[in-house]
Amino acid sequence: MSVLEVQDLSVRFDTDDGQVHAVDRLSFSLGEREVLGVVGESGCGKSVSFMSLLRLLPETAVVEGRAEFDGVDLLRAPASRLRRIRGRDIAFVFQEPMTSLNPAFKVGNQIGEVLRRHLGLSRGEARRRTIELLELVRIPAPERRVDEYPHQLSGGMRQRVMIAMALACDPKILIADEPTTALDVTIQAGILDLMRDIRERLGTAIVLITHNLGVVADVADRVIVMYAGRKAEEAPVHELFAQPQHPYTNGLLGAVPRPGVAGVRGRLREIPGRVPSLASLPQGCAFAPRCPRADDRTRSEVPELREVRPEHLVACFHPGPDA
Repeated sequence: MSVLEVQDLSVRFDTDDGQVHAVDRLSFSLGEREVLGVVGESGCGKSVSFMSLLRLLPETAVVEGRAEFDGVDLLRAPASRLRRIRGRDIAFVFQEPMTSLNPAFKVGNQIGEVLRRHLGLSRGEARRRTIELLELVRIPAPERRVDEYPHQLSGGMRQRVMIAMALACDPKILIADEPTTALDVTIQAGILDLMRDIRERLGTAIVLITHNLGVVADVADRVIVMYAGRKAEEAPVHELFAQPQHPYTNGLLGAVPRPGVAGVRGRLREIPGRVPSLASLPQGCAFAPRCPRADDRTRSEVPELREVRPEHLVACFHPGPDA
């Protein structure tokens, strides 16, 4: 059963360079207790897509489509209804905890504010619950950490504080935007282990936005690959890694370091060319200028998503794994 259904989500901005389509007709669903990985290079529309669902974008953004959650279209719900959903039923963990946390307030006060606002707890009740949440996300000595400021915590601890704040009201959906960026591998492994534990203990559905395919392989159930604001491929995680169909997905997987496997002259494979500007996308497939399979049709027509294997969608005229 799906907890979130998104249909034909489009986001555009009017800029000095013209109209920019940051997201173009993105559709997906999120099931109960599912971990959905969303991957792609920087600027492909991952974060914008999910920020638009909670209406966190600037007023200059034009958002169209439908996003059904608990019988409510998030894109058309009254602001008062959305404020009750945002932070309580759908929680967002932003990319950089040092800029997301207020440096002038103790971390306990910042988590407690969420509890008081959404659950109506008293200050004493909020403090006790905050300590429980810090313990849940495996921060040592939570009774002491609750009275510390963000700058007194390590990067990994700050990230855990952000997750604790997001989990404060037992949300149905947790959206984690690059939760392991700039963390060392040991801390990263701890964050991923924590997310698995959250799913198992609380039954929370998780959206994991990342450019790290190793993270996706470790925790996700299903993967969406985005390129230039469009969905390029979608498949169950094991299917995607075993049988990638889009040339862009093949390129991403080919660039992942593998112990004992060396490319030409010991170099990693790379995707040639550059990501196109969203203000001036190619006429046909956005990936065509970088694609080894591109032909005249690819350069003149935009490929639509189609099912090439059960539950495996790809937007490509010439799908298939690399030889």
